[in-house]
Parts: sequence; structure tokens; C-alpha cells
Amino acid sequence: MRIDLVTIVVDDFDAAHRRMTAAGVEFVTAPRTEPYGRIAVFLDIAGNRWDLLGPA
Repeated sequence: MRIDLVTIVVDDFDAAHRRMTAAGVEFVTAPRTEPYGRIAVFLDIAGNRWDLLGPA
């Protein structure tokens, strides 16, 4: 079985994105602003896609 997409919701998107990038997390999309908030997609060590989501 493969998980295609999971969402992690954070209060401070920019801080979480900076920490994750500094830790070597591979983001496959650049951060963008959508009507529902700031979002970027990253991969876990198994290649599953996760959304990082925070307030706009």
C-alpha cells in the first residue's frame, strides 16, 4: 500500500518550512498561497507526498 498525500497543519508556515528545509527535507513544490492557506509539498523517506499547510 502507498499513501499518496497527507497534510501536516502548522501555526507558523514559514518557520516550519525553514526548519524542515534546514533539516534536509525534500520539497517538491515551492511554497504558494492558496485561498485556504500557505502550502508546499514534500516527500518523506519512503517517497510519500505530504502537504505542509499553514495560515495565509
